[in-house]
Order: sequence, then C-alpha cells, then structure tokens
Amino acid sequence: MSDNKLVYIKRVGTNDGESRIMAMLNASPLDGDPRNHTVPILDTFQDDEDSSISYIVMPFLRLTHNPPFTNVGEIVDFADQFLEGLAFMHEHCVAHRDCSEKNLMMDATAMYPLGFHPVKHTFLPDCNTPARSSIIPRSVAGVRYYFVDFGISSFIPPDAPSKLVLGLDGRDQDVPELSDEDPYDPFKVDIFTIGNVFRRLFYDDFSNMEFLAPLIESMTREDPAQRPTAAEALRQWTAIRKRISIFSLLWRLKRRNEGRIASVVADAKDLPHVSRQWLNWLIGRR
Repeated sequence: MSDNKLVYIKRVGTNDGESRIMAMLNASPLDGDPRNHTVPILDTFQDDEDSSISYIVMPFLRLTHNPPFTNVGEIVDFADQFLEGLAFMHEHCVAHRDCSEKNLMMDATAMYPLGFHPVKHTFLPDCNTPARSSIIPRSVAGVRYYFVDFGISSFIPPDAPSKLVLGLDGRDQDVPELSDEDPYDPFKVDIFTIGNVFRRLFYDDFSNMEFLAPLIESMTREDPAQRPTAAEALRQWTAIRKRISIFSLLWRLKRRNEGRIASVVADAKDLPHVSRQWLNWLIGRR
C-alpha cells in the first residue's frame, strides 16, 4: 500500500454472498454510521487469470485479547461496540452466523505508535525489538472493534418468504439449534454466540464480571425464541452499564483462580493508579 500500512487480503468468489454482504455494509450511507462495526473494505480487485476469483483488501486487525484486557472498562467498551454493531447488522437484515471469538477483531493501530510485526505480534516491525515498552493501553489509546469473515452470513430482507436457514457451520458448536434438517433463525444464533463469547472470554475467567451474568443468561437460553433480539440485548446491556461505577470501570481484572494473598497484593498495587484516574475523571467533569 502507498501509505505503508499493514493490510489483509482475502480471496473470495467474484460477487459471491460474502462479497455482496460486505459491499452492502460498506456502501454509503451505511459506511458512515458509527454503529457499523463491519470490517472496512479498502479495495477490491479481480484475479488477472481467473475472473471467478476476486480479492478484498482490509485493514490488518488483531484478535481482541492480544494484548490482554487489563481493566473492567476495557471489557465494557468491548461489549458496547459489539452489541451496538450486532444490532446495526441485524437492523440491516444481515445475520453473521459465525461471530465467535476469532471473528471479532480490533484495529490496534493506536496502541502501537511504532507499529508491530504482522506475524510476530509482540515485536516491532523490525522483528527484533519487543513492542511491550511502546504499547499504549487500549483504555487510553482507544480501539475500534470489528466483525470479520462473512463467509456463511445471510442477508434476509424483510419481505423474504422465510427467515430461517439450515447448516451446521460456525466455530461455536455450543449453539443448540444448528441443524442440516430443522430450519432455525440465524439472527438468534448470533445472539447466542455473542453471549457465549462474553461467558468464555470474560465471565468464566474474571471474578469482577458478575454484572455480565444476567445478559449472558438471556442471550444463551436453550430456546431461541426466549432469547432477546439484538436491539433488546443492547437495551438490556445499556441498563446494566448505567449501574457500573466509574471506580469499578477503572479497576483491574481479577482472575477467578487468584489466591487471597495474591489478590490483596495486586489490589494494593493497583489502588494508586485507579485513584489517580478516578480523580482525573472527577476533575474533568467540573
């Protein structure tokens, strides 16, 4: 690329379902909506020798947990962006159908002012210098999260005779209704999958994620009909979020397997940092 930025190039079928859905979500005016968390398309081109093959050029993104989350507020921002993006996608008749951890990614450019190596992610572009000393925390730098890989996604317009699909594909095989024989609602699959991401990435690992419990419970219900829509899940989350104090947002993540003494020591180390951030927040409100 002329600006020397890292990109990812994906081979797709020319004008296949994935290409059409991504193009629609990247077209004006949807591309300018801040709720849209579809991975941006930077360019497309057709294969010189085989017109049935095309390529989509996208920003080079990182997995959301690399580098690891450090405080509660970072996870709240993750939930904000992906629930907002899911509601937007469903509003525009697209069911992703595979929005598990590896298809949720982030643009971490702001966290790495000196860049990073595309293969050895923990190093600078020279592949020799560790990047850790130059990383800016995501809570300071700000990151943008994106849905990627629309390979099995479905566009189902409001006037479609059926809004049900078939298929066993998808990384998250915990979804109970997946079937090749019994049609199911793909939008409710997305709800379950995102709820399961919240459970596996955060709730199961960290003890100060209890506020996620009611949202996870509703999103991962066995019966798809009992799960909320994406818009309802976003409203439920917004109500939960309002009850999380600024002090809690700034606090470090506590692993469930932390020993009591280790936890007290870690809390003592974190308290001065959290207190400074809290005071800065109070001053900023005046």
